[in-house]
Amino acid sequence: MRALITGASSGIGRDMARYLATLGWDLVIVARRTERLLSLKDELKNVDVMCITADLSNREDCFRVYEETKGVHIDMLINNAGFGLAGEFVDTDLPTELRMIDTNITALHILTKLYLNDFVKRDSGIILNVASSASFMAGPLLNTYYATKNYVFRLSEAIYQELKEKKSKVKVSILCPGPIKTEFLDIANVGFVLGNLKSEDVAKLAIDKALKGKLIIIPGFMMKVGKFLLRFTPEKLMLWVSYRIQFKKKK
Repeated sequence: MRALITGASSGIGRDMARYLATLGWDLVIVARRTERLLSLKDELKNVDVMCITADLSNREDCFRVYEETKGVHIDMLINNAGFGLAGEFVDTDLPTELRMIDTNITALHILTKLYLNDFVKRDSGIILNVASSASFMAGPLLNTYYATKNYVFRLSEAIYQELKEKKSKVKVSILCPGPIKTEFLDIANVGFVLGNLKSEDVAKLAIDKALKGKLIIIPGFMMKVGKFLLRFTPEKLMLWVSYRIQFKKKK
């Protein structure tokens, strides 16, 4: 069995690679930072690891990843690459936002489409798309990031249902974690307020649930409660609360 993981050089992606290696899975790890990929490969000596350096904000790199793995049997695609940017929409840097959209949405869309076609043809395979608790609402002060994760969540849900209708054996899962202490918080320029989940625990939970075909994976009791309460929260109240949560995270 072999999994392809984007954004594998740090955080949840790296911990997913480590956990899958303990299960005996071979890996294709993808990220921008070659030295980190090689370090992770050197660490995971018990399995075969293929490293691909790619900037997934570049569409050509997305297609290149697929072309370079055409001769490799991929059993699981994990779309984990992504980043955020905090600030009011009128103030945030437009080129950075466009790069975020290309990484969080376009790259995931391209890779999901390409590998899903292969999975459907052979009627096997798993796609695990990493979204966020941000998928469930709008996000003032993290506006574009929240919007990208809403896209990931709804696209993945739609694909899941399409596969179910045709009785396909291909599985689709969506990981929706809350805040976790990873490099993401520094890149997004936000502080840390909620939760005490560890990246390695979230990675393990995500893999275990995806292997079982779980559609929506929400780590942590408080995040599950939060999603439930959203059903009964008026939209404007949700926006008011969301703004204040993000404001408290500002560095």
